[in-house]
Parts: sequence; structure tokens; C-alpha cells
Amino acid sequence: MAKKKDAYTEAGVNISAADKAVELMEKHVTSTYTSKVLSKIGAFGGLIDVSELKQFKNPILVPTIDGGGTKTQVAEMMNQWTIGRCIVNHCVNDALTLGAKPLFFIDYVAAAKLKPEIMAKIVENMAIACKKIRIPLLCGETAEMPGIYQKGQHDVVGSILGIVEKDKIIDGSKIAEENVLIGLLSNGLHTNGYSLARGAFFTTKSYNTSTYLSKLSCTIGQELLKVHKCYFNAVYPLLEIPGIEIHGIAHITGGGFFENIGRLLPKKLRAVINYKWKIPPVFEYIQNIRNVSDEEMRRVFNLGIGMVLVVPPKRVKMIRNILRDYGERDNIVIGTIEKTRSKKKVVFTY
Repeated sequence: MAKKKDAYTEAGVNISAADKAVELMEKHVTSTYTSKVLSKIGAFGGLIDVSELKQFKNPILVPTIDGGGTKTQVAEMMNQWTIGRCIVNHCVNDALTLGAKPLFFIDYVAAAKLKPEIMAKIVENMAIACKKIRIPLLCGETAEMPGIYQKGQHDVVGSILGIVEKDKIIDGSKIAEENVLIGLLSNGLHTNGYSLARGAFFTTKSYNTSTYLSKLSCTIGQELLKVHKCYFNAVYPLLEIPGIEIHGIAHITGGGFFENIGRLLPKKLRAVINYKWKIPPVFEYIQNIRNVSDEEMRRVFNLGIGMVLVVPPKRVKMIRNILRDYGERDNIVIGTIEKTRSKKKVVFTY
């Protein structure tokens, strides 16, 4: 007599596949563990020793959360899963804007049908990114939900918990007239604007991920899957140097320059950005293919600037030199802060 399938498996959820995924992930997850991690993979939650908080006078916790968005669809098209690194770096950068040091990362990965090897690849890449900034991938959730997710598609979400001393919080409140904007270069789209980018390349032009474009010097797939850059190891050391002042940090993600810089600025101040850096060709392709206005491009994409530091003018040279020492060799001055009566918080000049 043939063995009857489990009812849950017939309903579309394979518990055995979930168990296999955890088994494949284990070595990657535990490779991020330090002596502070007290839990084992597979527990209902993570345990971490935070006795280091005793070193803080007034510790403030900084949580961030974000998703891989439709960049995951490009990952699926290419069966390459560096999106795991992207989501870690995205969350770390967000916490960094407030001056926070990350304590740990947690993740959520889901699909309509769970493929253990793919799940393990995503988590392996998360582990790679975590190790670069020396934090554990503390715990996570893997879910199989047919009917919620479309067949062949994944949802990748991550969260960071960071910490900052209360009197070292960077929230933009100290930004003043004549402050200078230092731009740190991106390496591509990072993790936003992919609905427009995919529409341009794969719908309007009917290209595929293997299409080679000379100005990119790579295929479209390779360009779109470039790993979201992490700025922590270059920027956080600045925050620990006595006498260095950083008045604001903007991570240029969804909302582009207008939202991400604008949200930092006190009333009656605006950022005047000198639009003189070399725009990476991927953005030029998208703009030309879809006939996107300059205004919208600045609202959707980073255009080659992934993070912006707002600093007092007397510290610009020193900060730029330190950034170079920590790997951000091509940092550039992209603008200044000035008084305004306008409600427009960010303007561009040429």
C-alpha cells in the first residue's frame, strides 16, 4: 500500500524541507557567533550577553528593519543570492545614520515553496556581511506560505538592533548654516528603485540579465546584483574620535536625495547640492530608456552617492582624510547648508 502524503505537505507546506534548510544554514549562522551568543540555532529565540551596556552612561537602543524589495526578483532570475548581504548592509547603514553600533542581526526569509539550498545561500550571504562588521546573525525565521507568495519568489527581510550613547545620537538637530555635505560613493542602485529599473531593462527594452552593455562593462544582471555597500567600517571610527563632529548622516535609499537629506534638516535650512560628480551609467540607461525627469531620478535613486555626511566646515579636510584612511578614498564635497524661506529642503545646482 502506497504511503499517504502528510496533509500539511499536500496543502503546500513541507516541514521536512524547512528542517533541511535549517540544517544547511547552521554552519553559516554559527560562524558569526561570538562568546556573547548564548543560544543555539533552532531555539525559539536568540540569547546574547549585553553586559557591554554597562560601559554606557545612558544607552539608547536603535532598531532598524527593511526588506530586499524587488531586487530579489533579479536574484531569482540569476539564481544568485547576494541579496542576503544587501539586506544586512542596508540595515546597518540605517542604524549608522543615528550614530549607532549594531549589536546583532536577525532575518526573515519566506517563499511559496521552500527550497533549502536557496534559503541556505541567502543566509550564507547574510553571515558574510555580519562577519565583516563583527556581529552575530542571532536568530531568524524561515517560512513557507503558498497563497501568500507567488511561485518562485522570495521575501527577504532583515533587522538590526544597534546602540548609541544618548549624548552621541546623530539626529540632524545640530545642522547649521554653512555646514558641508560630504558624499560617499555608491556602487550602483544598492537596494531601491528596482521596480523602475526592471521595467526599463526587462520590459521597455526586452533585455535579459545576460545582456552586455558596453557602458556598464558588465551584463545587466551583474550590474543590478551589485552588493549594497556598507559604510560602517569607514564612518563609525569617525564617531569615536574626540573633536570630530558629524551633524547629520543620510543613507540615500528610497526617496533619494529629497527625502533622505530633507528629513534631517531643521526648519529654515536647506541643502544645496552641486550636481557635478560622475553619474554611474546604469542610471543614465534607466533615465533614457524610460524618459525619466531629472527631478524624479533624484527622488528615486542614489545616482552614485550612497551616504551623505553633514559636517561643520572647519572639520571637512580632517574628516575627508580619515575617510580615505578607512577606505572611502573617493569621498567628495557635494554641497552646503544655507538658510531658506522656501519649504523645499533640497535643491540642485550645476
